[in-house]
Amino acid sequence: MIEKNKIILTMKNINKNFPGVVALSNVDFTLRAGEIHALMGENGAGKSTLIKVLTGVEEFESGEIKIVGIEHPIINKSPKEAQENGISTVYQEVNLCPNLSVAENMFIGREPKKAGRIDWKLINKKAKEILENLNIKLDVTKPLENYSVAIQQMVAIARAVDISAKVLILDEPTSSLDESEVEKLFSVMRKLKNDGLGIIFVTHFLEQVYEISDKITVLRNGTLVGEYETANLPRVQLVAKMLGKDFDDLASIKNQETTVLNKENLEPIIEANELGHYGTIKPFNLTIHKGEVIGLSGLLGSGRSELARAIYGVDKPDAGHLLVKGKKLLINAPIDAMKEGMAYLPENRIAEGIISDLSVRENIIIALQAKKGMFRLLSKKEQEEFTDKYIDILKIKTADREVPIKQLSGGNQQKVILGRWLLTNPDFMILDEPTRGIDVGTKTEIQKLVIQLAREGKSVMFISSEIEEMIRTCSRMVILRDGSKVGELNESNLTQDEIMKAIAGGNNAGGEKGE
Repeated sequence: MIEKNKIILTMKNINKNFPGVVALSNVDFTLRAGEIHALMGENGAGKSTLIKVLTGVEEFESGEIKIVGIEHPIINKSPKEAQENGISTVYQEVNLCPNLSVAENMFIGREPKKAGRIDWKLINKKAKEILENLNIKLDVTKPLENYSVAIQQMVAIARAVDISAKVLILDEPTSSLDESEVEKLFSVMRKLKNDGLGIIFVTHFLEQVYEISDKITVLRNGTLVGEYETANLPRVQLVAKMLGKDFDDLASIKNQETTVLNKENLEPIIEANELGHYGTIKPFNLTIHKGEVIGLSGLLGSGRSELARAIYGVDKPDAGHLLVKGKKLLINAPIDAMKEGMAYLPENRIAEGIISDLSVRENIIIALQAKKGMFRLLSKKEQEEFTDKYIDILKIKTADREVPIKQLSGGNQQKVILGRWLLTNPDFMILDEPTRGIDVGTKTEIQKLVIQLAREGKSVMFISSEIEEMIRTCSRMVILRDGSKVGELNESNLTQDEIMKAIAGGNNAGGEKGE
Protein backbone atom coordinates (compact mmCIF):
# COMPACT_ATOMS: atom_id res chain seq x y z
CA MET A 1 0.00 0.00 0.00
CA ILE A 2 1.31 3.45 -0.96
CA GLU A 3 1.85 5.86 1.92
CA LYS A 4 -1.13 8.19 2.30
CA ASN A 5 -0.77 11.78 1.06
CA LYS A 6 2.18 10.77 -1.13
CA ILE A 7 1.87 12.20 -4.65
CA ILE A 8 1.00 9.35 -7.00
CA LEU A 9 0.09 11.26 -10.17
CA THR A 10 1.22 14.56 -11.66
CA MET A 11 0.16 16.11 -14.96
CA LYS A 12 2.12 19.25 -15.89
CA ASN A 13 1.53 21.79 -18.66
CA ILE A 14 -0.79 19.50 -20.62
CA ASN A 15 -1.79 20.93 -24.02
CA LYS A 16 -4.36 19.46 -26.39
CA ASN A 17 -6.01 21.02 -29.46
CA PHE A 18 -8.85 19.95 -31.72
CA PRO A 19 -9.58 21.64 -35.07
CA GLY A 20 -10.56 25.19 -34.20
CA VAL A 21 -10.71 24.49 -30.44
CA VAL A 22 -8.10 24.74 -27.68
CA ALA A 23 -9.20 21.86 -25.45
CA LEU A 24 -6.42 22.07 -22.84
CA SER A 25 -3.89 24.86 -22.31
CA ASN A 26 -1.01 24.25 -19.86
CA VAL A 27 -3.21 22.33 -17.42
CA ASP A 28 -1.73 20.89 -14.22
CA PHE A 29 -3.28 18.20 -12.02
CA THR A 30 -1.96 16.44 -8.92
CA LEU A 31 -3.39 13.39 -7.11
CA ARG A 32 -2.27 11.90 -3.79
CA ALA A 33 -2.68 8.46 -2.26
CA GLY A 34 -5.75 8.14 -0.05
CA GLU A 35 -7.43 11.15 -1.69
CA ILE A 36 -10.77 11.62 -3.44
CA HIS A 37 -10.19 14.47 -5.86
CA ALA A 38 -13.17 16.02 -7.68
CA LEU A 39 -12.58 17.33 -11.19
CA MET A 40 -15.05 20.16 -11.83
CA GLY A 41 -15.98 22.53 -14.63
CA GLU A 42 -18.69 23.39 -17.12
CA ASN A 43 -19.29 21.20 -20.15
CA GLY A 44 -16.50 22.06 -22.54
CA ALA A 45 -14.17 23.06 -19.68
CA GLY A 46 -11.75 20.23 -20.54
CA LYS A 47 -12.55 17.58 -17.92
CA SER A 48 -13.26 14.76 -20.38
CA THR A 49 -10.28 15.69 -22.55
CA LEU A 50 -7.93 15.65 -19.53
CA ILE A 51 -9.22 12.18 -18.59
CA LYS A 52 -8.86 10.95 -22.19
CA VAL A 53 -5.29 12.23 -22.34
CA LEU A 54 -4.47 10.49 -19.06
CA THR A 55 -6.04 7.17 -20.13
CA GLY A 56 -4.60 7.06 -23.65
CA VAL A 57 -7.85 7.69 -25.53
CA GLU A 58 -6.43 10.98 -26.89
CA GLU A 59 -2.84 12.02 -27.61
CA PHE A 60 -1.58 15.33 -26.24
CA GLU A 61 0.73 17.79 -27.97
CA SER A 62 2.96 18.70 -25.03
CA GLY A 63 3.31 18.35 -21.30
CA GLU A 64 4.33 15.62 -18.87
CA ILE A 65 2.56 12.83 -17.00
CA LYS A 66 4.30 10.99 -14.14
CA ILE A 67 2.98 8.20 -11.93
CA VAL A 68 4.51 6.78 -8.78
CA GLY A 69 6.71 3.73 -9.31
CA ILE A 70 7.75 4.67 -12.84
CA GLU A 71 10.86 6.83 -13.05
CA HIS A 72 10.32 8.32 -16.50
CA PRO A 73 7.28 10.31 -17.71
CA ILE A 74 4.58 8.15 -19.29
CA ILE A 75 2.63 8.57 -22.53
CA ASN A 76 -0.31 6.16 -22.59
CA LYS A 77 -1.14 5.10 -26.14
CA SER A 78 -4.30 3.21 -25.16
CA PRO A 79 -6.55 2.50 -22.16
CA LYS A 80 -4.87 -0.92 -21.91
CA GLU A 81 -1.46 0.71 -21.58
CA ALA A 82 -2.85 3.15 -18.99
CA GLN A 83 -4.20 0.20 -17.03
CA GLU A 84 -0.77 -1.48 -17.15
CA ASN A 85 0.63 1.75 -15.67
CA GLY A 86 -1.85 1.59 -12.79
CA ILE A 87 -4.64 3.87 -14.10
CA SER A 88 -8.14 2.35 -14.26
CA THR A 89 -11.37 4.02 -15.35
CA VAL A 90 -15.02 3.20 -14.63
CA TYR A 91 -17.50 5.06 -16.82
CA GLN A 92 -21.15 5.94 -16.30
CA GLU A 93 -22.13 3.27 -18.84
CA VAL A 94 -20.67 0.07 -17.38
CA ASN A 95 -18.40 -1.52 -19.99
CA LEU A 96 -18.80 -5.16 -18.98
CA CYS A 97 -20.50 -8.24 -20.45
CA PRO A 98 -24.00 -8.57 -18.92
CA ASN A 99 -24.49 -12.18 -20.07
CA LEU A 100 -21.36 -13.40 -18.27
CA SER A 101 -21.21 -14.08 -14.55
CA VAL A 102 -19.92 -11.52 -12.06
CA ALA A 103 -16.75 -13.57 -11.56
CA GLU A 104 -16.18 -13.99 -15.31
CA ASN A 105 -16.47 -10.24 -15.77
CA MET A 106 -13.93 -9.60 -13.03
CA PHE A 107 -11.31 -11.94 -14.52
CA ILE A 108 -12.05 -11.81 -18.24
CA GLY A 109 -8.79 -11.74 -20.19
CA ARG A 110 -6.71 -12.76 -17.16
CA GLU A 111 -8.25 -16.05 -16.03
CA PRO A 112 -6.05 -18.18 -13.72
CA LYS A 113 -5.39 -21.65 -15.10
CA LYS A 114 -4.72 -25.07 -13.64
CA ALA A 115 -3.27 -27.87 -15.76
CA GLY A 116 -3.85 -25.78 -18.87
CA ARG A 117 -7.52 -25.17 -18.12
CA ILE A 118 -9.33 -22.19 -16.66
CA ASP A 119 -9.68 -22.67 -12.90
CA TRP A 120 -13.34 -21.62 -12.41
CA LYS A 121 -13.34 -22.62 -8.75
CA LEU A 122 -10.43 -20.26 -8.05
CA ILE A 123 -12.00 -17.46 -10.15
CA ASN A 124 -15.25 -17.65 -8.16
CA LYS A 125 -13.35 -17.78 -4.87
CA LYS A 126 -11.14 -14.77 -5.71
CA ALA A 127 -14.03 -12.72 -7.09
CA LYS A 128 -16.02 -13.29 -3.89
CA GLU A 129 -13.02 -12.31 -1.73
CA ILE A 130 -12.34 -9.10 -3.70
CA LEU A 131 -15.98 -8.00 -3.46
CA GLU A 132 -16.27 -8.89 0.24
CA ASN A 133 -13.16 -6.80 0.90
CA LEU A 134 -15.24 -3.88 -0.42
CA ASN A 135 -18.20 -4.95 1.77
CA ILE A 136 -20.14 -6.17 -1.28
CA LYS A 137 -21.84 -9.54 -0.85
CA LEU A 138 -23.46 -11.22 -3.85
CA ASP A 139 -23.53 -14.47 -5.78
CA VAL A 140 -20.59 -14.16 -8.18
CA THR A 141 -21.77 -17.11 -10.27
CA LYS A 142 -24.92 -15.31 -11.42
CA PRO A 143 -24.98 -13.30 -14.68
CA LEU A 144 -24.09 -9.64 -14.19
CA GLU A 145 -27.38 -8.60 -15.84
CA ASN A 146 -29.23 -9.98 -12.80
CA TYR A 147 -27.94 -7.04 -10.75
CA SER A 148 -28.74 -3.32 -10.68
CA VAL A 149 -26.65 -0.67 -12.44
CA ALA A 150 -25.22 0.31 -9.05
CA ILE A 151 -23.99 -3.24 -8.36
CA GLN A 152 -22.63 -3.51 -11.90
CA GLN A 153 -20.63 -0.33 -11.32
CA MET A 154 -19.22 -1.72 -8.09
CA VAL A 155 -18.20 -4.92 -9.90
CA ALA A 156 -16.46 -2.74 -12.52
CA ILE A 157 -14.71 -0.84 -9.70
CA ALA A 158 -13.65 -4.08 -8.00
CA ARG A 159 -12.20 -5.37 -11.29
CA ALA A 160 -10.41 -2.06 -11.92
CA VAL A 161 -8.89 -1.99 -8.44
CA ASP A 162 -7.78 -5.62 -8.62
CA ILE A 163 -5.67 -4.89 -11.71
CA SER A 164 -2.93 -3.22 -9.64
CA ALA A 165 -4.60 0.19 -9.79
CA LYS A 166 -2.93 3.17 -8.16
CA VAL A 167 -5.36 5.66 -9.70
CA LEU A 168 -9.10 5.05 -10.10
CA ILE A 169 -11.11 7.41 -12.32
CA LEU A 170 -14.88 7.46 -11.75
CA ASP A 171 -16.54 9.34 -14.62
CA GLU A 172 -20.09 10.45 -13.71
CA PRO A 173 -20.70 7.23 -11.72
CA THR A 174 -23.82 8.45 -9.89
CA SER A 175 -25.97 9.81 -12.75
CA SER A 176 -28.18 6.69 -12.92
CA LEU A 177 -28.24 5.85 -9.20
CA ASP A 178 -30.80 6.60 -6.51
CA GLU A 179 -29.83 7.98 -3.09
CA SER A 180 -29.34 4.62 -1.38
CA GLU A 181 -27.21 3.35 -4.28
CA VAL A 182 -25.09 6.52 -4.20
CA GLU A 183 -24.45 5.97 -0.50
CA LYS A 184 -23.32 2.38 -1.19
CA LEU A 185 -20.96 3.63 -3.87
CA PHE A 186 -19.58 6.27 -1.51
CA SER A 187 -19.01 3.58 1.10
CA VAL A 188 -16.88 1.66 -1.41
CA MET A 189 -15.03 4.85 -2.36
CA ARG A 190 -14.22 5.59 1.29
CA LYS A 191 -12.93 2.03 1.76
CA LEU A 192 -10.64 2.39 -1.27
CA LYS A 193 -9.49 5.80 -0.04
CA ASN A 194 -8.57 4.29 3.34
CA ASP A 195 -6.63 1.60 1.48
CA GLY A 196 -4.48 4.33 -0.08
CA LEU A 197 -5.96 4.50 -3.56
CA GLY A 198 -6.14 7.85 -5.35
CA ILE A 199 -9.60 8.52 -6.82
CA ILE A 200 -10.48 11.10 -9.48
CA PHE A 201 -14.21 11.82 -9.19
CA VAL A 202 -15.89 13.50 -12.18
CA THR A 203 -19.44 14.66 -11.48
CA HIS A 204 -21.92 17.52 -11.91
CA PHE A 205 -23.58 17.01 -8.51
CA LEU A 206 -22.30 19.70 -6.14
CA GLU A 207 -23.85 18.07 -3.08
CA GLN A 208 -21.94 14.85 -3.76
CA VAL A 209 -18.67 16.72 -4.26
CA TYR A 210 -18.99 18.25 -0.81
CA GLU A 211 -20.03 14.96 0.76
CA ILE A 212 -17.22 12.74 -0.56
CA SER A 213 -14.24 14.71 -1.90
CA ASP A 214 -11.09 15.98 -0.19
CA LYS A 215 -9.85 18.26 -2.97
CA ILE A 216 -11.38 20.01 -5.97
CA THR A 217 -9.63 21.00 -9.19
CA VAL A 218 -11.58 23.45 -11.37
CA LEU A 219 -11.11 23.81 -15.13
CA ARG A 220 -12.65 26.52 -17.30
CA ASN A 221 -12.39 26.86 -21.08
CA GLY A 222 -9.50 24.39 -21.20
CA THR A 223 -7.42 26.16 -18.53
CA LEU A 224 -6.71 25.47 -14.88
CA VAL A 225 -8.55 27.77 -12.48
CA GLY A 226 -7.06 26.19 -9.38
CA GLU A 227 -6.86 23.34 -6.87
CA TYR A 228 -8.71 23.75 -3.55
CA GLU A 229 -9.37 21.97 -0.26
CA THR A 230 -13.06 21.07 -0.42
CA ALA A 231 -13.65 22.09 3.19
CA ASN A 232 -12.26 25.56 2.52
CA LEU A 233 -14.19 26.33 -0.68
CA PRO A 234 -17.79 27.56 -0.17
CA ARG A 235 -20.25 26.29 -2.75
CA VAL A 236 -21.03 29.75 -4.14
CA GLN A 237 -17.31 30.35 -4.70
CA LEU A 238 -16.96 27.01 -6.48
CA VAL A 239 -19.79 27.93 -8.85
CA ALA A 240 -18.24 31.37 -9.43
CA LYS A 241 -14.89 29.79 -10.28
CA MET A 242 -16.53 27.34 -12.69
CA LEU A 243 -18.43 30.12 -14.45
CA GLY A 244 -15.78 32.84 -14.27
CA LYS A 245 -18.22 35.35 -12.81
CA ASP A 246 -20.04 36.12 -9.59
CA PHE A 247 -22.99 33.83 -9.20
CA ASP A 248 -25.53 33.58 -6.38
CA ASP A 249 -26.27 29.85 -6.53
CA LEU A 250 -29.14 30.36 -8.98
CA ALA A 251 -31.35 31.94 -6.34
CA SER A 252 -32.30 34.98 -8.39
CA ILE A 253 -33.89 33.22 -11.35
CA LYS A 254 -37.34 32.82 -9.85
CA ASN A 255 -37.29 36.37 -8.44
CA GLN A 256 -38.02 37.72 -11.90
CA GLU A 257 -41.59 37.97 -13.20
CA THR A 258 -41.30 34.45 -14.51
CA THR A 259 -44.82 33.26 -15.08
CA VAL A 260 -48.27 34.56 -15.93
CA LEU A 261 -50.21 34.39 -12.68
CA ASN A 262 -53.84 34.72 -13.81
CA LYS A 263 -54.27 31.46 -15.69
CA GLU A 264 -58.07 31.73 -15.56
CA ASN A 265 -57.94 34.22 -18.43
CA LEU A 266 -55.57 32.06 -20.47
CA GLU A 267 -56.59 29.57 -23.11
CA PRO A 268 -55.95 25.87 -22.51
CA ILE A 269 -53.27 24.49 -24.84
CA ILE A 270 -53.34 20.84 -23.73
CA GLU A 271 -56.26 19.05 -22.09
CA ALA A 272 -55.82 15.40 -21.20
CA ASN A 273 -59.06 13.65 -20.23
CA GLU A 274 -58.62 10.24 -18.59
CA LEU A 275 -55.58 9.74 -20.84
CA GLY A 276 -53.58 6.62 -20.08
CA HIS A 277 -51.37 3.85 -21.39
CA TYR A 278 -51.78 0.32 -20.01
CA GLY A 279 -48.84 -0.82 -17.92
CA THR A 280 -47.11 2.58 -17.72
CA ILE A 281 -49.44 5.40 -16.68
CA LYS A 282 -52.94 5.20 -15.20
CA PRO A 283 -55.68 7.44 -16.70
CA PHE A 284 -55.15 11.07 -15.69
CA ASN A 285 -56.66 14.53 -16.18
CA LEU A 286 -54.45 17.50 -16.85
CA THR A 287 -54.92 20.99 -18.31
CA ILE A 288 -51.94 23.08 -19.40
CA HIS A 289 -52.51 26.76 -20.17
CA LYS A 290 -50.77 29.18 -22.49
CA GLY A 291 -47.62 30.70 -20.98
CA GLU A 292 -47.36 28.14 -18.20
CA VAL A 293 -44.40 26.07 -17.00
CA ILE A 294 -45.79 22.93 -15.41
CA GLY A 295 -43.49 20.52 -13.62
CA LEU A 296 -43.81 16.78 -13.07
CA SER A 297 -42.43 15.54 -9.78
CA GLY A 298 -42.17 12.13 -8.16
CA LEU A 299 -39.72 9.41 -7.24
CA LEU A 300 -37.98 7.18 -9.77
CA GLY A 301 -40.67 5.04 -11.41
CA SER A 302 -43.50 7.38 -10.40
CA GLY A 303 -44.62 7.85 -14.02
CA ARG A 304 -43.24 11.29 -14.91
CA SER A 305 -41.70 10.32 -18.26
CA GLU A 306 -44.58 7.94 -18.99
CA LEU A 307 -47.14 10.74 -18.62
CA ALA A 308 -45.16 12.93 -21.00
CA ARG A 309 -44.72 10.11 -23.51
CA ALA A 310 -48.49 9.44 -23.48
CA ILE A 311 -49.26 13.10 -24.24
CA TYR A 312 -46.76 13.24 -27.10
CA GLY A 313 -47.72 9.84 -28.50
CA VAL A 314 -44.35 8.13 -28.03
CA ASP A 315 -46.41 5.55 -26.15
CA LYS A 316 -49.76 5.59 -27.97
CA PRO A 317 -52.54 6.16 -25.39
CA ASP A 318 -55.07 3.35 -25.07
CA ALA A 319 -57.46 5.22 -22.77
CA GLY A 320 -59.07 8.66 -22.79
CA HIS A 321 -58.47 11.47 -25.27
CA LEU A 322 -56.36 14.59 -25.79
CA LEU A 323 -57.45 18.09 -26.79
CA VAL A 324 -54.89 20.44 -28.35
CA LYS A 325 -56.12 24.06 -28.41
CA GLY A 326 -59.67 22.75 -28.04
CA LYS A 327 -59.45 20.26 -30.90
CA LYS A 328 -59.58 16.53 -30.23
CA LEU A 329 -56.36 14.97 -31.44
CA LEU A 330 -55.87 11.31 -32.30
CA ILE A 331 -52.18 10.61 -31.81
CA ASN A 332 -50.96 7.56 -33.68
CA ALA A 333 -47.32 8.64 -33.71
CA PRO A 334 -45.14 11.56 -32.51
CA ILE A 335 -45.30 13.18 -35.97
CA ASP A 336 -49.02 13.82 -35.32
CA ALA A 337 -48.15 15.72 -32.14
CA MET A 338 -45.36 17.62 -33.89
CA LYS A 339 -47.71 18.82 -36.63
CA GLU A 340 -50.02 20.21 -33.92
CA GLY A 341 -47.27 22.41 -32.50
CA MET A 342 -45.82 20.06 -29.88
CA ALA A 343 -42.15 19.27 -29.23
CA TYR A 344 -40.47 16.60 -27.07
CA LEU A 345 -36.93 16.55 -25.71
CA PRO A 346 -36.43 13.00 -24.37
CA GLU A 347 -34.67 12.02 -21.16
CA ASN A 348 -32.06 9.90 -22.95
CA ARG A 349 -30.48 12.37 -25.38
CA ILE A 350 -27.86 9.84 -26.57
CA ALA A 351 -30.30 7.06 -27.49
CA GLU A 352 -33.38 9.12 -28.43
CA GLY A 353 -32.16 12.68 -29.03
CA ILE A 354 -29.01 13.24 -31.02
CA ILE A 355 -28.08 11.48 -34.26
CA SER A 356 -24.43 11.11 -33.39
CA ASP A 357 -22.89 10.77 -36.84
CA LEU A 358 -24.74 13.78 -38.28
CA SER A 359 -23.44 17.34 -38.02
CA VAL A 360 -24.69 20.06 -35.70
CA ARG A 361 -26.52 21.59 -38.69
CA GLU A 362 -28.24 18.34 -39.64
CA ASN A 363 -29.29 17.67 -36.04
CA ILE A 364 -30.81 21.15 -35.70
CA ILE A 365 -32.83 21.21 -38.94
CA ILE A 366 -34.07 17.59 -38.94
CA ALA A 367 -37.32 18.16 -36.98
CA LEU A 368 -38.38 21.16 -39.07
CA GLN A 369 -37.65 19.19 -42.24
CA ALA A 370 -39.76 16.28 -40.97
CA LYS A 371 -42.59 18.70 -40.15
CA LYS A 372 -42.45 20.27 -43.62
CA GLY A 373 -42.24 16.91 -45.38
CA MET A 374 -39.65 15.52 -47.76
CA PHE A 375 -41.20 17.25 -50.77
CA ARG A 376 -40.50 20.71 -49.30
CA LEU A 377 -36.78 20.50 -48.71
CA LEU A 378 -34.99 23.29 -46.91
CA SER A 379 -32.29 24.88 -49.03
CA LYS A 380 -28.67 24.65 -47.87
CA LYS A 381 -28.70 28.42 -47.29
CA GLU A 382 -31.82 28.17 -45.07
CA GLN A 383 -30.27 25.31 -43.11
CA GLU A 384 -27.09 27.28 -42.49
CA GLU A 385 -28.97 30.44 -41.47
CA PHE A 386 -31.22 28.52 -39.05
CA THR A 387 -28.25 26.67 -37.56
CA ASP A 388 -26.12 29.78 -37.11
CA LYS A 389 -29.09 31.54 -35.47
CA TYR A 390 -29.46 28.89 -32.74
CA ILE A 391 -25.72 28.40 -32.28
CA ASP A 392 -25.68 32.12 -31.44
CA ILE A 393 -28.89 32.25 -29.36
CA LEU A 394 -28.04 29.15 -27.28
CA LYS A 395 -24.28 29.85 -27.13
CA ILE A 396 -23.46 26.38 -28.50
CA LYS A 397 -19.72 25.77 -28.29
CA THR A 398 -18.66 24.19 -31.58
CA ALA A 399 -15.85 24.87 -34.05
CA ASP A 400 -18.46 25.23 -36.81
CA ARG A 401 -21.91 24.01 -37.86
CA GLU A 402 -20.55 20.98 -39.77
CA VAL A 403 -18.84 19.35 -36.77
CA PRO A 404 -20.38 15.92 -35.94
CA ILE A 405 -22.55 16.38 -32.88
CA LYS A 406 -20.86 13.44 -31.13
CA GLN A 407 -17.75 15.64 -30.77
CA LEU A 408 -19.62 18.18 -28.63
CA SER A 409 -19.85 18.07 -24.84
CA GLY A 410 -23.06 16.75 -23.27
CA GLY A 411 -24.35 20.22 -22.41
CA ASN A 412 -23.78 21.48 -25.94
CA GLN A 413 -25.51 18.40 -27.39
CA GLN A 414 -28.48 19.25 -25.18
CA LYS A 415 -28.49 22.80 -26.54
CA VAL A 416 -28.48 21.48 -30.11
CA ILE A 417 -31.59 19.39 -29.40
CA LEU A 418 -33.26 22.43 -27.82
CA GLY A 419 -32.38 24.42 -30.92
CA ARG A 420 -33.89 21.68 -33.07
CA TRP A 421 -37.26 22.02 -31.36
CA LEU A 422 -37.23 25.80 -31.00
CA LEU A 423 -36.74 25.98 -34.77
CA THR A 424 -40.15 24.29 -35.24
CA ASN A 425 -41.72 27.20 -33.26
CA PRO A 426 -43.80 24.91 -30.99
CA ASP A 427 -46.71 26.04 -28.82
CA PHE A 428 -46.00 23.31 -26.26
CA MET A 429 -42.65 21.78 -25.31
CA ILE A 430 -41.99 18.71 -23.17
CA LEU A 431 -38.51 18.85 -21.62
CA ASP A 432 -37.65 15.58 -19.86
CA GLU A 433 -34.57 16.03 -17.62
CA PRO A 434 -33.12 18.76 -19.88
CA THR A 435 -30.36 19.61 -17.40
CA ARG A 436 -29.30 16.12 -16.26
CA GLY A 437 -25.56 15.54 -16.43
CA ILE A 438 -24.68 19.08 -17.50
CA ASP A 439 -22.86 21.87 -15.73
CA VAL A 440 -24.31 24.57 -13.48
CA GLY A 441 -23.84 27.34 -16.03
CA THR A 442 -25.65 25.51 -18.83
CA LYS A 443 -28.39 24.53 -16.37
CA THR A 444 -28.96 28.18 -15.59
CA GLU A 445 -29.09 29.10 -19.27
CA ILE A 446 -31.70 26.40 -19.93
CA GLN A 447 -33.79 27.44 -16.92
CA LYS A 448 -33.76 31.06 -18.06
CA LEU A 449 -34.70 29.94 -21.58
CA VAL A 450 -37.69 27.99 -20.24
CA ILE A 451 -38.87 31.05 -18.29
CA GLN A 452 -38.42 33.24 -21.37
CA LEU A 453 -40.47 30.81 -23.50
CA ALA A 454 -43.32 31.08 -20.97
CA ARG A 455 -43.15 34.87 -21.13
CA GLU A 456 -43.52 34.61 -24.90
CA GLY A 457 -46.74 32.64 -24.45
CA LYS A 458 -45.43 29.13 -25.01
CA SER A 459 -46.33 26.30 -22.66
CA VAL A 460 -43.67 24.03 -21.19
CA MET A 461 -43.79 20.72 -19.34
CA PHE A 462 -40.60 20.47 -17.28
CA ILE A 463 -39.40 17.20 -15.74
CA SER A 464 -36.45 17.16 -13.36
CA SER A 465 -35.18 15.03 -10.49
CA GLU A 466 -33.89 18.17 -8.75
CA ILE A 467 -36.68 19.68 -6.67
CA GLU A 468 -34.89 23.01 -6.17
CA GLU A 469 -34.60 23.40 -9.94
CA MET A 470 -38.32 22.70 -10.33
CA ILE A 471 -39.24 25.30 -7.70
CA ARG A 472 -37.10 27.90 -9.48
CA THR A 473 -38.55 27.18 -12.90
CA CYS A 474 -42.16 26.01 -12.63
CA SER A 475 -45.41 27.86 -11.95
CA ARG A 476 -47.32 24.69 -11.08
CA MET A 477 -46.32 21.13 -10.25
CA VAL A 478 -48.07 17.81 -10.81
CA ILE A 479 -47.19 15.07 -8.33
CA LEU A 480 -47.02 11.43 -9.45
CA ARG A 481 -46.73 8.23 -7.50
CA ASP A 482 -46.71 4.62 -8.70
CA GLY A 483 -47.92 5.49 -12.20
CA SER A 484 -50.76 7.73 -11.01
CA LYS A 485 -51.26 11.47 -10.86
CA VAL A 486 -51.93 12.08 -7.16
CA GLY A 487 -52.15 15.87 -6.94
CA GLU A 488 -50.99 19.36 -7.85
CA LEU A 489 -49.22 22.26 -6.17
CA ASN A 490 -49.55 25.91 -7.25
CA GLU A 491 -47.13 28.82 -6.72
CA SER A 492 -48.71 29.66 -3.36
CA ASN A 493 -47.65 26.31 -1.84
CA LEU A 494 -44.79 25.33 -4.16
CA THR A 495 -42.17 24.63 -1.50
CA GLN A 496 -39.75 21.78 -0.98
CA ASP A 497 -41.58 20.71 2.18
CA GLU A 498 -44.98 20.57 0.44
CA ILE A 499 -43.53 18.68 -2.54
CA MET A 500 -41.90 16.06 -0.31
CA LYS A 501 -45.16 15.62 1.63
CA ALA A 502 -47.10 15.18 -1.61
CA ILE A 503 -44.62 12.66 -3.04
CA ALA A 504 -44.65 10.69 0.22
CA GLY A 505 -48.44 10.78 0.37
CA GLY A 506 -48.80 12.93 3.47
CA ASN A 507 -50.77 15.61 1.63
CA ASN A 508 -53.47 15.53 -1.04
CA ALA A 509 -51.53 18.27 -2.88
CA GLY A 510 -54.60 20.11 -4.02
CA GLY A 511 -56.60 17.23 -5.43
CA GLU A 512 -56.42 15.42 -8.74
CA LYS A 513 -58.57 17.38 -11.11
CA GLY A 514 -55.79 19.22 -12.91
CA GLU A 515 -57.86 22.31 -13.66
